[in-house]
Amino acid sequence: MSVWAKHKVFEKNSLVLLVGILVAVAIGGLVEIAPLFYLKSTIEAVQGVRPYTPLELAGRNIYLREGCYNCHSQMIRPLRDEVERYGHYSLAAESMYDHPFQWGSKRTGPDLGRVGGKYSDEWQRAHLVNPRAVAPASIMPGYPFLATTALDYEHIADDMNAQATVGVPYTPEMIAKAKGDVLAQAANDDPGAADLAKRYPKALARDFDGNPSEVTEMDALVAYLQVLGTMVDFKTYDDKANVR
Repeated sequence: MSVWAKHKVFEKNSLVLLVGILVAVAIGGLVEIAPLFYLKSTIEAVQGVRPYTPLELAGRNIYLREGCYNCHSQMIRPLRDEVERYGHYSLAAESMYDHPFQWGSKRTGPDLGRVGGKYSDEWQRAHLVNPRAVAPASIMPGYPFLATTALDYEHIADDMNAQATVGVPYTPEMIAKAKGDVLAQAANDDPGAADLAKRYPKALARDFDGNPSEVTEMDALVAYLQVLGTMVDFKTYDDKANVR
């Protein structure tokens, strides 16, 4: 019997075709899903990745509130043009504490996966207040009110507790000291900065908004932007060593 004759059975009988489709989909699904039952985690452990500080978490909340994800993704694909423009491709572990993650698929503006440390705090503030002051062709709206709006961090501990419920490893100590950590990170030479660094390694502590008299939403958002893509040291990261 020719191949055509065998295939004709499926083409002329819709019920047989349906059964064939279901069998093919079931086999394909098992091949994809079955290995996951034998893995403790689908995310490789990468040194340096930590939960966001209370100030960074507050900044991330503002980022979500203002809909920044509608124009900016935070996932660099492993393609040559992406890597050359933005840096090392994104690792799943870098988003393991993001709920929800900010990978995205639309880029009206550049990807922000590695924006941390790329520009100064002054540049970030100028860009947020009036984007065209630093990028004349930008179509991004300005957010000048961030610099004059006091950061509401009264319930930041509750936010961290909710994050802990879904798996972010915030300890009771981290949650209890959340408000103090906000103040410590948003000021220059705060005595609590050293204590903050013990709980959140490599956390940047400084006056992000240029206004030492008040902790503003600008402080929080700039702190969040400055940490993006900086937790993993790619000078020592070994791709092969982290393959499972």
